[in-house]
Amino acid sequence: MPATRSGKSRVAANAPIAGGVESVTEKILREAHSLYVHPGHGLVTIGARLGLSLLPPRRKVTVMVMGNHSAGKSSFINWYVEEHIQRTGVAIETQGFTFITSGRKRESLTGNATLHLYPHFQALQNFKGVPEYLCTEICTSKQKQFPLVTFLDTPGLVDGDMKYPFDVEAALIWFGQLCDLILVFFDPMGQALCKRTLNIVEKLNEEHGDKLHFYLSKADEAGAEGDRQRVLMQIVQELCKRPGLNKCGFDMPTIYIPNPNKPSRCVNQIEEICRTIEKTISQTVQHTLNALERDCRLICEATQQLLQEDSEARSGNIRAVVRGTLLGLVGCLLPVFLLLTLLFGTSFARQLWTLVLGEEQSEALQVYVSPVATIWSLVPEDQTLTVFFGLLCLSALLLLLASYILRMKPTLSKKQKRQLEDRRDYVLDVVLGKKRQLYEEYLQQSIGEQDLS
Repeated sequence: MPATRSGKSRVAANAPIAGGVESVTEKILREAHSLYVHPGHGLVTIGARLGLSLLPPRRKVTVMVMGNHSAGKSSFINWYVEEHIQRTGVAIETQGFTFITSGRKRESLTGNATLHLYPHFQALQNFKGVPEYLCTEICTSKQKQFPLVTFLDTPGLVDGDMKYPFDVEAALIWFGQLCDLILVFFDPMGQALCKRTLNIVEKLNEEHGDKLHFYLSKADEAGAEGDRQRVLMQIVQELCKRPGLNKCGFDMPTIYIPNPNKPSRCVNQIEEICRTIEKTISQTVQHTLNALERDCRLICEATQQLLQEDSEARSGNIRAVVRGTLLGLVGCLLPVFLLLTLLFGTSFARQLWTLVLGEEQSEALQVYVSPVATIWSLVPEDQTLTVFFGLLCLSALLLLLASYILRMKPTLSKKQKRQLEDRRDYVLDVVLGKKRQLYEEYLQQSIGEQDLS
């Protein structure tokens, strides 16, 4: 096992995970992912019912390895996995994009199967030519932290008349947005100052500078120590000429693939990459747990808001029923009043009832309808028709207004309210409880690793 500069071997990075044994970090990412995607009561499903679009966390971190042609990208992946997955050589072996991930059996997938395996990369279909040069290599290695890592091996970049079957710069920049870590390898044997590589790195640095890490690969082939330092200075100077890359304290570790049959006095900092990957995994776990709690809070807030809106809608409906009923009652009573006026309030009506019922019966009837006759007598005779039709229009207006006010806002049924409250309680009690349990396991693991170191 290679040693670090301090001479101590790294246990956490390089300790293989026994077959069938799941690490704590794997368990945390797997269970956090399952809390989102469970078909019955996953957070994605619950959030969709509340109008929230929640994204499930990925179970692995994605590490993109890019650099100039023959910079040792595929060789590094083979070393990390400890299996010969990617072809290596001086020729441009990697012409497309290859995902290397851990699985139960050795398998190779083509473009369509790869996009099905990684649905968050579906937008690659919009890049002409990329899906045809996309594949996935699944291997059973459990070395280092590989079960938690998906490597993305990218085409070697060269200047000149080299033609790619797709827009390699746009594709790399797009991949860089979705990857968790970007490793940039510079080859000291003449291609380190490839302008195409520098242009892509500069664009990635504009928004994703925290993901970028630079390494001088194949450092053991750069000659003596003085030659390596000159190469490093040239690369750093070229990088610092770019305004976005002109950083204070620029760091570029020297790395190479250890070979027991070819010892070298060059300092090998390849373990720095392992530590960087471990740090990214640790940050991903923390971000996943934080996102889990944040999404739970969003669901609870959305549920509470929905229940509050339902309560307000019910109160508004009650007020609307009271107002609408009163207006409707008045609107209905006006036509009744007009009808009674026509039947009993006019002089013609009184004469008619006298002829029909007789004088005594008519006088008895007038006792009961005298209030109507009295009110109607207040209306001047020359304005009788105007008042009559005015009251009729007022009645129609009140009935229309009552029908408008009586339009009810939709409310939740008792079953729907109970389901909302049950889901909220599930998120608060079960999901957040599980999050706290996972966080405690993560802290215990972190404390244990610190004690070991």
